Amino acid sequence: MSSERKRRRDRGHAPQPVQAIKQPYSQVPVYNLISEEQLQLVHDKSMQILEEGGIAFYYDQATEILKKHGVKVDSDSVAYFDRELVAEYLAKAPSEFTWSARNPEKDVIIGGNYACFAPVAGPPFVQDIEKGRRPSKQDDLINFLKLTQMTPYLHTSGSETVVPSDVPIAHRHLETMFDHFIYGDKPMMGVYHTGLTGLDSINMAKVAFGETAMQEKHYLHCIVNVSSPRRLDDRMLSSLIAHAENNQIVNVTPFILSGAMGPVSILGTVAQLNAETLAGIVFAQMVKPGTPCVYGSFQSVINLQSGAPVMGAPESQLALFISGQLARRYGVPFRAAGNYASSKLSDAQAAYESVISMGPSVLSQGNFILHAAGWLESGLTAGYEKFVLDLEILGMYHTFLKGINWDEDEWAMDAILHEVPPGGHHLGTSHTMRHFKTAFYRAGLFDYDSGEAWQANGSQDAAQRASKKVKTMLANYEAPPLDDSIREALRAYIEERKPNLTAAMIVG
Repeated sequence: MSSERKRRRDRGHAPQPVQAIKQPYSQVPVYNLISEEQLQLVHDKSMQILEEGGIAFYYDQATEILKKHGVKVDSDSVAYFDRELVAEYLAKAPSEFTWSARNPEKDVIIGGNYACFAPVAGPPFVQDIEKGRRPSKQDDLINFLKLTQMTPYLHTSGSETVVPSDVPIAHRHLETMFDHFIYGDKPMMGVYHTGLTGLDSINMAKVAFGETAMQEKHYLHCIVNVSSPRRLDDRMLSSLIAHAENNQIVNVTPFILSGAMGPVSILGTVAQLNAETLAGIVFAQMVKPGTPCVYGSFQSVINLQSGAPVMGAPESQLALFISGQLARRYGVPFRAAGNYASSKLSDAQAAYESVISMGPSVLSQGNFILHAAGWLESGLTAGYEKFVLDLEILGMYHTFLKGINWDEDEWAMDAILHEVPPGGHHLGTSHTMRHFKTAFYRAGLFDYDSGEAWQANGSQDAAQRASKKVKTMLANYEAPPLDDSIREALRAYIEERKPNLTAAMIVG
């Protein structure tokens, strides 16, 4: 193989410059799907749901907080929110805030025109082209944390990227948090499935950052999933309260599959989703005014013939655009869709589903995009090849969000008027030579060669190239520095908590 062919074959497999690319700030005009009058109608229907239908809060501490703040709660724990009260408490939520990282250089801003991309979270399985689909283990969690740390296109290490099934469930969250501290220094979400696990995450963050810093900064970011339709349970509410009381980020996200947890219609689904989200954000402000909140939107549809979730459905994207407009109306940061796919493999279906899922998120100015890399099988599986292929798309979105550069040099008038005659070319102009290294985004895993060159290089498809990229990135990983005293203190906390958690599991 010639040196030039080898260079082309290996391009894109070198470690990426983690600090070279900043969090994207969108210069692209936001897309509004519906008119102000139509948006007001969606809001009004949502208020009707909150006032007449209510939201169930199945947690005694939560209902006491609601009653204290003037919310009517009936004997079935259903809370009814007056629209003036909703507006009053919604106004207490900040429109923009900083999510702090272990490495302050990697802090990110949530809100405004900023976008934050996060990896997949929660799959119990992993998949690659060599070993196929299998239960995820702690080694897989560590691998994905390493991949996340190495790319500039993900701005947070996320949460439980995959479930480490080989770690006992009683203290799984502790080991997951420890791995986040050891293998990355970007902002982390923590583990937040219940108030208990959330408090452990918060306490470990206090060990690492100090109690004073935790009172002043937002280091953790929990997802509070509404059990649609119109229901919040004790697990989510206890986690919400723990994070709000400790000044950490609360992301209220209804999980709606239209046709099952919501109506089959777009407008009915969005009205319900909006009511559920607002109820959670308002409640967070009742727990602690000024709690940083994110307006979450997770909406997909089901196949009405089989009941299976469908990712990338056009109806979902229309619903997402309206949700984004609502979040902007309320002045709250917006969580949008990631690179979702129903496909089981990193194939053409996965690519199409992912692009149609996440494209509207970018156009609707999504501020926080979870599951931006690695999602397969409707969230049940994290794909190694899918993960790094998604990174290429995220790199493209970074470039896209910059919009148009209006500097004088962008006109290239000297080249057009003085260097290139009619019928000439721009390959060797001074303008091209100044910019040839940075002029265009180049996806290292995508093949741009001729058919003959592609065949000569081994006729590899995207998944094969991605498999090599994964191995190269993991081989080149370097752990970020962490003070030994913090490492030891975190480990001491885990070992102290393990017996109590194990005993609680046995008693339960």
